[in-house]
Amino acid sequence: MKIGSIDLKEKRLFAVLGPCVIENETMTMHIAESLKEISAEADIDLIFKASYDKANRSSIGSFRGPGIDKGLSILKKVKESLDIPVLSDIHEPWQAEKAAAVLDIIQIPAFLCRQTDLLTAAGRTGLPVNVKKSQFMAPEDMSFVIDKIKSTGNEKVILTERGTFFGYRNLVVDVRNIPVMKRTGCPVIIDATHSVQRPTAAGGVTGGDPEFIPLIAGSGILAGADGVFLEVHPDPPNALSDGANSLDLKKLKSLLIRLKKIYNINL
Repeated sequence: MKIGSIDLKEKRLFAVLGPCVIENETMTMHIAESLKEISAEADIDLIFKASYDKANRSSIGSFRGPGIDKGLSILKKVKESLDIPVLSDIHEPWQAEKAAAVLDIIQIPAFLCRQTDLLTAAGRTGLPVNVKKSQFMAPEDMSFVIDKIKSTGNEKVILTERGTFFGYRNLVVDVRNIPVMKRTGCPVIIDATHSVQRPTAAGGVTGGDPEFIPLIAGSGILAGADGVFLEVHPDPPNALSDGANSLDLKKLKSLLIRLKKIYNINL
């Protein structure tokens, strides 16, 4: 499986990095340029991530993003000007074909990972599909999700662990999920930023415990994850989405260097 120029058959740690949402073109390009530089210094393969539409935000008043057309235009600029693969999520089947014209990998949000029409639409694009395991699903049940995508003839499936509901407004990460999901033969990613969320805990806005991001990321890699997913922002307190569980961009390089050392232990 290849994502842009990244060959996942090679035993190298890869990272899906970027802001939760596209706030504007200037901010997105700034973050992408910084991530390319930091990833090169840490010798980590980079996939840039940003959402053009956060269709599942709790409050009707929350910022959703620029929308599919403008958002894909910005992601295309990131991809072509910086020569890095790009990822974003789709929420409805009709978006798959349009998104596939720009993206290198399509992502299925956790809340939507059982939606058959969405999964098969993503599969039919022929692109790699990254599916986030829902907060309410057992890792073994992701085999049914994989079957839906593979029914289209697309074998390029990646799974992402992003935490499990632990009562109301809290998540816990069971790192056993990673080796369980790897038994499917699919690459597995640890999402260390969404895993520290406290959903809607800040009055209709997601809260979080970002101090635990390094712990979750390192534990996931040690458990066998092939890649790490981190939402990063240069100013998390003022981010327009998921700032409370985003990693400060200034802390990224040291974390990636540490994660690569942990990853190499497992080789």
